[in-house]
Amino acid sequence: MSRGIPLALLALTLGAFAIGTTEFVIVGLIPTIATDLGVSLPSAGLLVSLYALGVAIGAPVLTAVTGRVPRKALLIGLMALFTVGNLVAWMARGYGSLIVARVLTGLAHGVFFSIGSIIATSVVPKEKAASAIAIMFTGLTVALVTGVPLGTFIGQHLGWRATFLAVAGLGVVALLGSALFVPRDVHHSEPATFGQQLGVLAQPRLLLVYAMTALGYGGTFLAFTFLAPILQEVSGWSADAVSAVLLVYGVSVAIGNLWGGRLADRLGPVPALKRVFALLALVLLVLTFTMQHHWLVLATVMAWGAVAFGNVPGLQVYVVKQAQRFAPRATDVASGLNIAAFNLGIALGSSAGGLVVEHLGLRHTPWIGALVVLGALGLTALSGRLDRRDGVGERAEGVAVTAH
Repeated sequence: MSRGIPLALLALTLGAFAIGTTEFVIVGLIPTIATDLGVSLPSAGLLVSLYALGVAIGAPVLTAVTGRVPRKALLIGLMALFTVGNLVAWMARGYGSLIVARVLTGLAHGVFFSIGSIIATSVVPKEKAASAIAIMFTGLTVALVTGVPLGTFIGQHLGWRATFLAVAGLGVVALLGSALFVPRDVHHSEPATFGQQLGVLAQPRLLLVYAMTALGYGGTFLAFTFLAPILQEVSGWSADAVSAVLLVYGVSVAIGNLWGGRLADRLGPVPALKRVFALLALVLLVLTFTMQHHWLVLATVMAWGAVAFGNVPGLQVYVVKQAQRFAPRATDVASGLNIAAFNLGIALGSSAGGLVVEHLGLRHTPWIGALVVLGALGLTALSGRLDRRDGVGERAEGVAVTAH
């Protein structure tokens, strides 16, 4: 490995950025798409749900089906599928073809992050496994607040199809980077039998990690989905200023994601996750009281970004660690199911946030989100106690195993 970040890891990060952008940019383009294609807003909104469905199916099922495919070849194939899906969206002349495009890209998304985590840990020393995952997921987290606004801007000024063409271009670059720099000899677990794959869902300790993931992200997105209207309607920021605040938030997310990876490397996944979840719940609670103060809310949003995605590396490392204990021949499948849990949490959190806004109001989303995150904290503490009961330590030796 070179002294800097491996080029293979940079290629994975670019792929994560492209995939994160195409997942969430649709939210900003829904009104434009509905008008252009002559469909209702609820129908256009289904494009978000169908993408999530593609992720939820693609992560566990395709990860298992492609178990015998070499990791580099699979990664290149996934980026090709992702690029084709966005090109189909670019050429879409009707609602049906756009649905096909969204499902295709969702399928690629699910498997990409599953095997990407494994490839990322294979190109760095064992003790840097969590940090490598953090670097890759930085592409996704930064996409939420930089790629999405930029893609929305392109779609509003050049047409929504131009956004998907631009993302397809990113997919081509990520594909070429993967082909050139990802090593051919990436090790992966022996493919699981069908019974072993189903057995992952029968493991209570793995289900516990998936619940931690879903609650942690459900609580975050319960409030984050409505951050822009909170800033405008409650905090008094203008629409243009909100875009700038979101960019600042994105920088905080990138820093916090790297911090979370180093914390998991140093302490081990469970102690790191307990700290991150506790800080996240605290920041969301504080936001409830600072959102009506113009400048205090800015400081709170910056702190929120620093902890909102700091749990990504710890969760991914921990699920692999637990899978190697309870489903050792289905590690890839277990990792893929955690990606599905991420998306399930985002979908449920956003939906719950909508109900909160409808029945209680915008001001109540942060503290209710904090309660959900406290649920994730409680499950993390429980999992740690169960590990200690079984004689398994919480320190970083669990992290290194993902690099094998």
